Amino acid sequence: MNTKYRSFDELPLTLRVGDLMPILGIGRNTAYELIRCGKIRSIRIGKQLRIPKQALIDYLSDDD
Repeated sequence: MNTKYRSFDELPLTLRVGDLMPILGIGRNTAYELIRCGKIRSIRIGKQLRIPKQALIDYLSDDD
């Protein structure tokens, strides 16, 4: 994994889509699709999308 974060503890409280991509090993379109369909919860701050750290943890631990 080519990312600047080595563990969940190092993640900031909110992530950008660009941060999410290398963590999950997905492309930009897939990242936005996961957000658009609600599989990964996001918040909008101005014009920017942010993914709460807990939303990523919830997505990764989802049993569905």
